[in-house]
Amino acid sequence: MNGFVIVVPIFLIRFLLMNNINSVAAKEAAKFAPVLGIEKFFYYIYQITTILLVILPIFLRSHFKSGINYLGVGLYLIGLIVLLLSTIDFSKQKPNTLRVYGIYQYSRNPMYLGYLLFFFGCTLIMQSVNLFICLVLFQLSTHFIILSEERWCEDHFGSEYNDYSGRVRRYF
Repeated sequence: MNGFVIVVPIFLIRFLLMNNINSVAAKEAAKFAPVLGIEKFFYYIYQITTILLVILPIFLRSHFKSGINYLGVGLYLIGLIVLLLSTIDFSKQKPNTLRVYGIYQYSRNPMYLGYLLFFFGCTLIMQSVNLFICLVLFQLSTHFIILSEERWCEDHFGSEYNDYSGRVRRYF
């Protein structure tokens, strides 16, 4: 099976589902916090690796010959579930507010965590070193995007965000 088929659900969740639940939240999720210093470099790495994580699977095939592939399926499914829950919870809360309910009680960045698990699962299913390298760069750049978002949240939500970040971990 062509690897791109495996990537399709991420589009359905992130764009169709989110937009269907709350189009304002979909626009809000598409905005990036202002990036400073080295974050600018990693912002571009994030954009490039996001595109590559979606395009590379077009040239790959899924494999189901070993345990590593089935581990990939498990991570893929967990990633989809985390992404689905975080998308629904993000969309159901009022726009321009700090998301602290649902899965956001356990992770401040469940969408990014869902993407990591999803794409790591894809990497194992397709057994692609190139996809893995791209994922490592994606995750590194994601960390810098998250740092810029945290700064933005501190500026906009103040003590509410500081209390939240004191209770809930960045990833899991």
